Amino acid sequence: ARMAARRATPGTTFVVADDERAVERFLEPGRVGELPGIGAATARALRAYGLDTIGKTAAVPLSTLQRITGVRMGRELYEKAHGVDRTGVAPNAAARSLAAERTFSRDELDQERHRRALLSITEELGVRMRGTDQVCRSLTLTVRYADRSTTTRTRALPEPTAHSAALAGVAYRIHESLGLQRARVRALSVRAEGLVPAGQATQQLTFDPVDDRARRIEAVADRARAKFGPRAIVPGSLAA
Repeated sequence: ARMAARRATPGTTFVVADDERAVERFLEPGRVGELPGIGAATARALRAYGLDTIGKTAAVPLSTLQRITGVRMGRELYEKAHGVDRTGVAPNAAARSLAAERTFSRDELDQERHRRALLSITEELGVRMRGTDQVCRSLTLTVRYADRSTTTRTRALPEPTAHSAALAGVAYRIHESLGLQRARVRALSVRAEGLVPAGQATQQLTFDPVDDRARRIEAVADRARAKFGPRAIVPGSLAA
């Protein structure tokens, strides 16, 4: 369910039929690192054995996975690769992530248009988080290509934040690390993950007057948006 939620375009519902074969078809092509709870180190260890997709991992015996990743992790990995997640579900729990997506009208090669889309997305996510007094701990960027394949990368933030400029900076760095200069991109989506109440997050004190001024301006802009609508104030590069 968590993986399907990540695949869903914001504002839509992504449906996986409730039968074993449909779950297998959904999971098989996914990267093993997309499985909830499977960290980057575990994914690297699996890729070293050629197990880069969930389908390949599901085909490996439990005992083999446990030799590669350890007894507990091997069991968890084996079950999740087969569509079993024993994590408890808390009804009506607060959302732990927010996502937004921008789809291009054509397959887009222009890196500047990519950056403008990322700026628009992170501005939206920042406004939504600040509106609920939340901050996030990491960002996940998903790139959807012309052939409908995707690349997903996650990066932890230096500190929990809902500051749009900080979110945009991280999104840009993830994007640059993918080397998409010749990629035909159809859509970009960003998910803010690890949401926590802003009051519970520790933040590094800063004496940077530029950063302090930017945050004060951001707070004023948020009040204007709340009164006059989300498009009342936008970054200058998005106004055209």
